[in-house]
Amino acid sequence: MRFQTFLSAAISLAVGINAYWLEDVQHQGVAPFAGAGYTVFRNVKDYGAKGDGSTDDTAAITAALLAGNDRCLQGCASTTTTPAVVYFPAGTYIISTALQPPYFTQLIGDPTNRPVLKATSGFQGFGLIDGNPYFTGDLNWVSTNVFYRQMRNFVIDTTAIAPGTAATGMHWPTSQATSLINIEFNMPTDPSTVHVGLFVESGSGGFMSDLTFNGGATGASIGNQQYSMRNLVFNNCQTAIIQLWDWGWTYMGLKINNCGVGIDITAKDGDALNVGSAILIDSTISNTPIGIKTAYTASTTPDTAGSLILENLSLTNVPVAVQGPSGTLLAGGSTTIAGWGQGHEYVPNGPGELSGPITPNTRPAVLTGADGYYSRSKPQYETLSASDFVSARASGAKGDASTDDTAALQSAINSAANGKVLFLDYGLYKVTSTLSIPAGTKIVGEGYPVIMAQGSFFGDMSNPKPLLQVGATSGTAGQVELSDFVVGTQGAAPGATLIEWNLASSSGTPSGMWDVHARVGGFSGSNLQVAQCVKQPGSSAINSACIGAYMLMHVTPQASGLYMENTWFWTADHDIEDASNTQITVYSGRGLYIESTVGTFWLIGTAVEHNALYNYQFANTKNVFASMFQTETPYYQPTPNALTPFPAVASLNDPDFTTSCSGVAGNCADAWGLRIIKSTDFFIYGAGHYSFFNNYSTDCSTVEAGETCQSRIVSIESSSNINIYGLNTIGSLSMIDRDGTSLAKWSDNVNTFASNIMLFRTG
Repeated sequence: MRFQTFLSAAISLAVGINAYWLEDVQHQGVAPFAGAGYTVFRNVKDYGAKGDGSTDDTAAITAALLAGNDRCLQGCASTTTTPAVVYFPAGTYIISTALQPPYFTQLIGDPTNRPVLKATSGFQGFGLIDGNPYFTGDLNWVSTNVFYRQMRNFVIDTTAIAPGTAATGMHWPTSQATSLINIEFNMPTDPSTVHVGLFVESGSGGFMSDLTFNGGATGASIGNQQYSMRNLVFNNCQTAIIQLWDWGWTYMGLKINNCGVGIDITAKDGDALNVGSAILIDSTISNTPIGIKTAYTASTTPDTAGSLILENLSLTNVPVAVQGPSGTLLAGGSTTIAGWGQGHEYVPNGPGELSGPITPNTRPAVLTGADGYYSRSKPQYETLSASDFVSARASGAKGDASTDDTAALQSAINSAANGKVLFLDYGLYKVTSTLSIPAGTKIVGEGYPVIMAQGSFFGDMSNPKPLLQVGATSGTAGQVELSDFVVGTQGAAPGATLIEWNLASSSGTPSGMWDVHARVGGFSGSNLQVAQCVKQPGSSAINSACIGAYMLMHVTPQASGLYMENTWFWTADHDIEDASNTQITVYSGRGLYIESTVGTFWLIGTAVEHNALYNYQFANTKNVFASMFQTETPYYQPTPNALTPFPAVASLNDPDFTTSCSGVAGNCADAWGLRIIKSTDFFIYGAGHYSFFNNYSTDCSTVEAGETCQSRIVSIESSSNINIYGLNTIGSLSMIDRDGTSLAKWSDNVNTFASNIMLFRTG
């Protein structure tokens, strides 16, 4: 008996040591608008799942997904009130019908021993994971409104389904603030296979990384407005990627091995091409007969559709690098393609016809890593144990959207700064003064908790204050890691800068932000919803109760060395909780402003939307790498226009529309999508700057209407060595301006829906 007791204790100790920390920490997350007793964190084994490789676990996992009050699935438009983190310990889970995660759900597996989701031979459904079901002829959720979802650390296996039977590993039509990370798709390798690993047919993304596709007819069959994809591996697929459609797409770090075709961008609708543009950098293709198939020709319809750029692409035994409709456009072999492209170019004037080799960007060493541009996957702290984490709730914070949690959160941050990680349990944390984030801090959220600025401290537009202050003063040395949470405001906060970044991490590993989002208005607890801020088309009157923020993020002059991945800074255009997604008018002055004179920034899959003066602005900085910027102009502009309610502040280099709009026709005083001032060495690989609305009407954003929503959208001012691949704009008469002069008209560069310039350089 004593031996058995000792053995049991030893086994328990071993299990405790080996278990992933997320499985072991105490889960105290609170969803304040979900009703009493609602559970945020769910371990599928607590709902009866076995993970033993033989039991059908479909019903048990579905129970974990749906547990709680009014989880948002069939017929629900969207919500943030019922979050869920559904955790899968290591094991093999047999699945017989599609798993359908409700809105605002994260699926997380043990990254130290990824759980396997394995289909039965008679599996029924559209994907083992159906992220947006077809309960009718339409998707359950409007794909461009599917936000705040994650899935990571899984193996998805369809090999038990007959190769000739249609099967899909995952169906994932989603938009901003969503991600797939660290997932392997295993499919049959039989020549008769028709399996597809990942299918995405619509949405407005987005980001994915660290995915592996083995076998199948197609690894990924994908279409979406814009996307960044990083570190994707394809082994023995008949076609690695079929691009169904897009406006712009950036692939980084692909490895395509032993496939029939690497990337196919030939999709058409009649004579018109469906793929707007694609960028492939820092990638390898090996033992694959055709690297890329394109339908681009000199007479392409629309004019710039099918545009393509390759940079730093290594080939091994790839006879045809690029195949066009009439044969080989670029021979392959075993070689490295330094630079090659098709489309329109402005260097900086144009349009010129680009078709053939290009001079690749000369990359500053500070932006590069071992295999190209530096990148780093989101830390999941696999080597840590539960004792290495400090809980915000255990530190006294309530997260109930009404208690002042400032002191408790600051205490938790300070406790975690001593070699621990702050675990931000799910909740809505009201904060009434600045939270200081010292060097060395690591914060990870549970299911996108929210830190909200509230009260008079953030109420003065002439004296703005930060909600999160990262580093005490500009240039403070050190590194932090932030992941999986949201910052926002509760009620009017005209003096709130949500994140002030002072930290300098120029040597060694840069600081990082992964899946950290700003959200101003449009959610329960924000007090900036339909009831307070419903849109008033045609009215220039400012509702002061709906001035939600001063600035979303400010990187100060001596800060440096920041890596941002899959961050979405959104001033809400609609109410997520409303059954009709009713539009609202919420005002935020500025989006992301980087004025670091030191420079060195990476922005991978970032988006900034609906800010009054600008979305992205860079001043006096250098050494910036970006993959697929995405912006939208506020829907209410030009009524009122960008002159109100935020006066231009000269010390912040705010745009002075009163002066700069003199003599400019159309709606000039609208928010800049991107503004670069007195800066150098920018390397932008994909950008989508969109202006869909004029006073809430989309009549201005069509080709037939003449793309008249606003006059200008991208501005380069007193800057040099600005390099942009794949610039896409919608609704702006001018696509890009330099020192007040328009360089490109949308009508000269018509693409699928956006207008496209595939290569822009200032020299």
